[in-house]
Amino acid sequence: MLKKVANGQAVPGKQTAKKPKQQKLRKEKVQQHTFTHPLLASALKAHSGNVTCLDFSSNGKYLASCSDDRTVRIWSTKDFLEREHRCMRANMEYDHATHVRFSPDGRAFIVCLANGEAIRVFKMTKKEDTFIFSPAHDDFPKKHKATIINIGIAETGKFIMTASSDTSILIWDLKGEVLASINTNQVKNAYAAVSPCGRFVASCGFTPDVKVWEVCFSKSGTFREVCRAFELKGHSAGVCGFAFSNDSRRMATVSKDGTWKLWNTDVEYKKQQDPYLMYTRKWSGREPCRIALSPDARVVAISSVSDITVYNAQTGEKEEEFRSVHGQVISDLAFDTNNKFLVSTGDRAIRVFHNTAGYRAAIADMKDMLKKATNKGTKDRLQQQIKDSQSALDTICRQRN
Repeated sequence: MLKKVANGQAVPGKQTAKKPKQQKLRKEKVQQHTFTHPLLASALKAHSGNVTCLDFSSNGKYLASCSDDRTVRIWSTKDFLEREHRCMRANMEYDHATHVRFSPDGRAFIVCLANGEAIRVFKMTKKEDTFIFSPAHDDFPKKHKATIINIGIAETGKFIMTASSDTSILIWDLKGEVLASINTNQVKNAYAAVSPCGRFVASCGFTPDVKVWEVCFSKSGTFREVCRAFELKGHSAGVCGFAFSNDSRRMATVSKDGTWKLWNTDVEYKKQQDPYLMYTRKWSGREPCRIALSPDARVVAISSVSDITVYNAQTGEKEEEFRSVHGQVISDLAFDTNNKFLVSTGDRAIRVFHNTAGYRAAIADMKDMLKKATNKGTKDRLQQQIKDSQSALDTICRQRN
């Protein structure tokens, strides 16, 4: 457009430039990892952040999970096979939990807070069909100099354990007072745990062994000492992880040397008896890895990055393989108290698998017991148990096919 001015010359008129439309920035949704498998019983989805730890209550009724979304969720295990998975939420103010553990009576849980590196106790009060969660007045004081890698509560209710990534393990009373400090002398701790029986604390790390201590109390319940119980020696490289059976008579270990081992720890170590190796099997997985032993010691599961392999603990033979179970590295792996399920997590979802290897091993054991049984009552009971287990296994297999 040309515009006339006083001197008669034409100059370009002022053109109004159109303003470009501002595009609204869309918040991209995080793509959820998808996984399907015939043995997948359910996927528990409620957390909005990555799940970091899982723990079953001693009575098997509940599963606790904690996440970097600043919540702990309590799930009912009876809903695992239902379409809807109810859960109750406890909020972690100004922080998030890296680990969670139920108290033996299931009326409380403890968490390790990520930023504060402190232990906090939450009481669980049941009201109708839900729980009310109330934190204790004070957190445990910060004592570790390095990052806490695991926590645990003894089934006896007598002590709490915390372990850090240096070589330190602390034994606490329930009020937050340190009873004892253990130096593992393993260069760097990779994992530590309290045994399910509540007597022992064990650790593994850079060195090729697992060290086990007994936490000793007097008959009146007064703390006495922590004394060395036994060691598991036989790997040729650092041990990545270990697991106990429910009665602590068996332990499983997995190592950087490419093997996993099953041990008989039902020994009188005070009489200088050493645990003995039951067998060694090759393991071709990669780190990071975790190992889980079913409470009845019939099944071993090992995670490698995001894959899981399941073995028969009696024979050491591979039974199942699950590939790319989670979108990230598996952060926890555990069997439920009743040996029915194997659960894992590594992203926002908790995946629950049928423990078919456990059913098969239990049926084989009971058939052997039936051959040796002489009492009619015992025979009848075993026959009924075999029938029930076989029926449950058949139902799962029909769904698989």
